[in-house]
Amino acid sequence: MLNTLWLAFFLVSVLAALFQWLVLHDPDVFSRIVAALFEMAGLSVQIMVLLFGTLTLWLGFLRIAESAGLVERLARLLGPLFRRLMPDVPAGHPALGLITMNFAANGLGLDNAATPIGLRAMHALQSLNPEPRTATNAQILFLVLNASSLTLLPVTIFMYRAQQGATEPALVFLPILLATSASTLAALLSVAFMQRLRLHDPVVLLWLAGTALVIGGLMALLAGMGAAAISATSSLLGNLVLCAIIALFLIAGAIRKVPVYEAFVEGAKDGFDVSKNLLPYLVAMLCAVGVLRASGVLDMLLAGIRELTLWAGLDARFVDALPTALVKPFSGSAARAMLIETMQHFGVDSFPALLAATMQGSTETTFYVVAVYFGAVGIQRVRHTIGCALLADLAGVLASIAVCYWFFG
Repeated sequence: MLNTLWLAFFLVSVLAALFQWLVLHDPDVFSRIVAALFEMAGLSVQIMVLLFGTLTLWLGFLRIAESAGLVERLARLLGPLFRRLMPDVPAGHPALGLITMNFAANGLGLDNAATPIGLRAMHALQSLNPEPRTATNAQILFLVLNASSLTLLPVTIFMYRAQQGATEPALVFLPILLATSASTLAALLSVAFMQRLRLHDPVVLLWLAGTALVIGGLMALLAGMGAAAISATSSLLGNLVLCAIIALFLIAGAIRKVPVYEAFVEGAKDGFDVSKNLLPYLVAMLCAVGVLRASGVLDMLLAGIRELTLWAGLDARFVDALPTALVKPFSGSAARAMLIETMQHFGVDSFPALLAATMQGSTETTFYVVAVYFGAVGIQRVRHTIGCALLADLAGVLASIAVCYWFFG
């Protein structure tokens, strides 16, 4: 699947470039493609350097948590749920605790902590993999849920809006929460369908209901606050949780007589090994994405959607926000650039800018996640991962459009 998709990116880009050259008389498209190749290759190295420091830091702290038994206890607590969702993973396996910590970090918007923990979880799942080059059901479920990006506190989106002069930076909080919940639900349902998981099991239903109550309670609590209070609370909670996690790891390690410094250094060494193996996968995927953008494929797709919408007699305002949604599965930095450009062009509180911000917070960079997580363990056959992840992305985009017309239309 990944081989076919990667090849398709280049072939479609070549056809689009030929169209622009021969039909639209734009010979500069080839120079843009070549420039994009070198730009994305350089960006891959920059990302790897950033990941190197982050992975080294958090894998060091994580080794302390593992030595103190925290991950094992968390795995036992969630054993009943994951026995239903990941039947191939033994009860109490360390991967279960790591997966839970990764989801918690993602939900709170702690990206710097979530990625290293997630990579550690993927390595733990890989230890159970009978075919090391092929993704297991458990690995696919974990990655697709990661790609759906359930984010309860989208602090970075608030920051972008504040930087562009929004009077209420947190105005998109509830729309993002609803849209990201829709994408995560679509991710779970699509994987459950492909893997024939029994979601009607009472334990699974109880956990889903509890999660819905927590999200609903958070929405009700923050909906009664002012925009400034929501932004301040979100930022404070995210940083407080991050500091509390570090303190918990260190205190638990000290109580259990773990040599915390030695454990940190030992775990940090894993960060180097993981990081150096990621570069080829990042270069391959990001260069393909860069060529796709430079060839004009995304611009052509956008123009087609606009014409089709107007032909159907529908409101086409949402099309102005689609650049963010179209590039988000491929590149987080490109999506951020599209979001900021939309804010500057239409106004930070315009409908396209509000919708683009909601889309930015509702989905994740699917192909980047696949390249990083599966690349870290050498998986090449991803099976139904891409299809399920893109379906979750589509659900997040459609939910964003519906919610924003409801809130701001």
